[in-house]
Amino acid sequence: MKKLFLASSFIDVANLLEGFEENLNGKTVTFIPTASVVEEFVFYVEAGKKALEKLGLCVDILEITTATSDEISAKLKGNDFIYVAGGNTFFLLQELRRTGADKIIIEEVNAGKVYIGESAGSIVTSKNIEYIKDMDSIKKAPDLVNYDALGLIEFYTVPHYTNTPFKKIAQKIVDSYSSTLNLLPFSNNEAILVENDDVCVERN
Repeated sequence: MKKLFLASSFIDVANLLEGFEENLNGKTVTFIPTASVVEEFVFYVEAGKKALEKLGLCVDILEITTATSDEISAKLKGNDFIYVAGGNTFFLLQELRRTGADKIIIEEVNAGKVYIGESAGSIVTSKNIEYIKDMDSIKKAPDLVNYDALGLIEFYTVPHYTNTPFKKIAQKIVDSYSSTLNLLPFSNNEAILVENDDVCVERN
């Protein structure tokens, strides 16, 4: 059973996780804030962490830019859930690839581990992230040779749809790519719930 909980703004939909996954209390979650390392505004990282703790989860932070390969493997494989926070999607993908964390995440999620993504963490689950270049700066990932991502889902998320300050950019992406890609735009008050081939959008 492949299960993904994809958010634009996790703090706004955190309560929906309780309905998606039972028995959260006491479970451990590998929390990856890496996408935020190159960003100026990172308030959502701490907000997401606190929201997880409020649900009863034990948060185990994994900063993959500085972690050893053993630490990355142990935390991703040992903890119950994987949470990938928002920030720059291209930098996130670059670091996931550089460390081999991408392969471990793919294996773990395909084996049934719940994946929780927020913004960049949601985008990177698609097959390719080039479509998001108007929202995130490619320049922050100088070592990224192509944009092939995790490929955990068959669609392409457009987070923060209708939400300031991304309203115009999100609409531009929809206008540019809706004819060629299976886009799924969603707002900060919505979560995309994926269970194998079943995909639904829940709103708070």
